[in-house]
Amino acid sequence: MHTPGAGISGYALLLTVQIIFLIVYAVFVRYDDSLLPKNKDATEELEQEFVEKKHVPSYPHFQDIHVMIFVGFAFLMTFLKKYGFSATGFNLFLAALVVQWAVIARGIFDIEDGYIKMSLDDIIGADIAAAAVLISMGAMLGRITPIQLLFMGLIEIIVFAANEHLQVEMMSVTDVGGSITVHAFGAYFGLAVSFMTRPKIEQNNAGKLEGSSYTSDIFAMIGTLFLWIFWPSFNSALLDGADQERAILNTYLGLAACTVTTFVVSAIVSHENKLDMVHIQNSTLAGGVAVGSVCNLLIGPHGAILIGVIAGILSVVGYRYLTPILTSKLRIHDTCGVNNLHGMPAILSAICSAIYAALAKKENYHDSLTDIFPAMNDMNSTVAMSHNGTSVVGGFGRSALQQGGYQLAAIGLTILIAIVSGIVTGLFLKSPSMRKLTKEEHHDDSTYWETPATESA
Repeated sequence: MHTPGAGISGYALLLTVQIIFLIVYAVFVRYDDSLLPKNKDATEELEQEFVEKKHVPSYPHFQDIHVMIFVGFAFLMTFLKKYGFSATGFNLFLAALVVQWAVIARGIFDIEDGYIKMSLDDIIGADIAAAAVLISMGAMLGRITPIQLLFMGLIEIIVFAANEHLQVEMMSVTDVGGSITVHAFGAYFGLAVSFMTRPKIEQNNAGKLEGSSYTSDIFAMIGTLFLWIFWPSFNSALLDGADQERAILNTYLGLAACTVTTFVVSAIVSHENKLDMVHIQNSTLAGGVAVGSVCNLLIGPHGAILIGVIAGILSVVGYRYLTPILTSKLRIHDTCGVNNLHGMPAILSAICSAIYAALAKKENYHDSLTDIFPAMNDMNSTVAMSHNGTSVVGGFGRSALQQGGYQLAAIGLTILIAIVSGIVTGLFLKSPSMRKLTKEEHHDDSTYWETPATESA
């Protein structure tokens, strides 16, 4: 039986949002001053040379993150046997939407002369912000309409930008890989939305299409491989010099150790001691999340490997034991297992960042100590450089132990903000005026796509 899609009014709403973005960009968004044409006198030539050195090297990282957002996340979610069109298509739609919105939402906190100034760094930041929304989408995959995705993305980016500003700029925590502000926030926002839109007790069992096939799992592995390969760029994009290279090395080692651990633990805990493809698709990536908040710190190669090993164990055990409990006891359907891939590894990363911050010493970090931890700079100092390259006047004079405390406070506050805002968003998405999918429509492409005639599921 043919199931009607969203209707003309729904798609008209999507176009209206895009037109509103057009107007906002026309009125409030401008190129960064460094990107404007200049007269070629000696001073400006030196200035232009600095700009070129700063921005051109960022483009490869931008490309890598772009691939992660539009290819990696998309194909990772194709494991459902009849939801491949929606997984890849809605991922493209949502990411393209929220990248534009994120430039505006994040730019509000850095308005200059009444305008939001945009450079390549801002697009990279917007791509990273989009990752948080796609993580939340993973928790709701197959159980949410395009219009609900639209509103969820619009609301989430606003809260994400505010929380990011709170943690990075106001609390001055170090989180260059986004484990706290991106992964933890996206995971627990999505789980809170899922909790509020959970099914009735009698409908809590898995739907007929809530499963994978041999082919769909192979496509999902494509997403895993793209994410795995490019994750070092995700964690190091906002850095340069030795900090960036250290972040790349630590991320790669964390991923490698996590992958080996995942295979071993998967075989141990799975039925008949066989490998579980869900673990291989997802838990192999947990090391990239777990090392995110500490990737630029002096954790040592052994530290990166240890974090990767712990992340692999934590993620696989989460998929094997915790996810079924959340589904059966709390009726929280976490379709992609974002708690295991993003949420718990992000908490691990935050804990590790608190430990390494508390142990940070001047004799180890030398002059880079206050670059990485700008709040540890003396309050009476005139100028310090924050870890993202922006100038700050003075610091907070924190001790290493105090900075560690702020790292822990950041993850706790982020989870709290994500859950509260997710609950509010979930209430809105389940309002009577919002169309909701029926149980029979879950995880089915034919609800919104023209699908070719194929064999029955």
